[in-house]
Amino acid sequence: MDDRNRQVVLKRRPVGMPAPEDFDIVDGPVPEPAEGEVLLRGVYLSLDPYMRGRISGVRSYAAPVELGQVIEGRVVGRVVRSRDPRFREGDFAFGGYGWQLYSAVAAGILTKLDPTEAPISTALGILGMPGLTAYVGLSDIGQPKAGETVVVSAASGAVGAVAGQLAKRAGARVVGIAGGADKCRYVEEELGFDAAIDHRTPDLGTALGAACPNGIDVYFENVGGAVQQAVFPLLNDFGRMVMCGMIAEYNDTAPRPGPNLGAVVRKRLKIQGFIVGDQRGRIREYRAMAAPLVREGRLKYREDVVEGLDNAPAAFIGLLQGRNFGKLLVKLDRDPTR
Repeated sequence: MDDRNRQVVLKRRPVGMPAPEDFDIVDGPVPEPAEGEVLLRGVYLSLDPYMRGRISGVRSYAAPVELGQVIEGRVVGRVVRSRDPRFREGDFAFGGYGWQLYSAVAAGILTKLDPTEAPISTALGILGMPGLTAYVGLSDIGQPKAGETVVVSAASGAVGAVAGQLAKRAGARVVGIAGGADKCRYVEEELGFDAAIDHRTPDLGTALGAACPNGIDVYFENVGGAVQQAVFPLLNDFGRMVMCGMIAEYNDTAPRPGPNLGAVVRKRLKIQGFIVGDQRGRIREYRAMAAPLVREGRLKYREDVVEGLDNAPAAFIGLLQGRNFGKLLVKLDRDPTR
């Protein structure tokens, strides 16, 4: 076990796109678990777009990270010390906290992982929060039906990839929007979407219209910006917009003008946002459905793994710029299950 705890803390609040200077890498003491707590040594750290809001200082649905504090994030790790009978040394668990190597966490909020069920990293991706996000957004809001057209933005990402595959399983025609030829090829050939469009194409609206000749019934929104502007006019009567995220706008310093919402009335559209944290109690329901499909290769995923905690700030900035390809993880330690 290390004698120091490597951590990434918030040095200053970003203005616009975060910069490396907004973060500081420090060494602190390894925490001592209290009664009822477990000390985890991180193996994988999840990097997710929502973290941009946590470091902005703007009031939201969760408290922001304060200056000098460890950056928000979820970790899969190995138990190195336990003061709770539910865990013992060597167990693997999801629920470690923050951009750091070690965290002392209440045992009651940890989920014990079985490496024989699925790779432990999937608890941060397809079998974790991103997968649950796709499941909740589609089943509760999108509700795709056989023969309908579903469009998913950021389709090669951790949430979009699952959303599109679940929509296909519901019998819908699924069109993905992604960044670049490689991601579009992956969306079509590996994930099985009916079509994929590069969001950088010169006339995105025309390309999207050609791929969706019967209009769009469900739009799973992960991006916002120009992509949303291209999708909105193509929504059919009684269309549903699943408002999951708007990563293209997270670094804006002023709000962008939105679409004219008169069509919401005329087309009887449903536009609904959601926070997956409100539905975390459904993770067992989701995993019971998804884990067998993952094991059988019928629900596919891709991971983009960066080595070392010191590289987390640069990887996070790249995430906001669309550089990652699949679920972005930072590998903090050797994975003994692989």
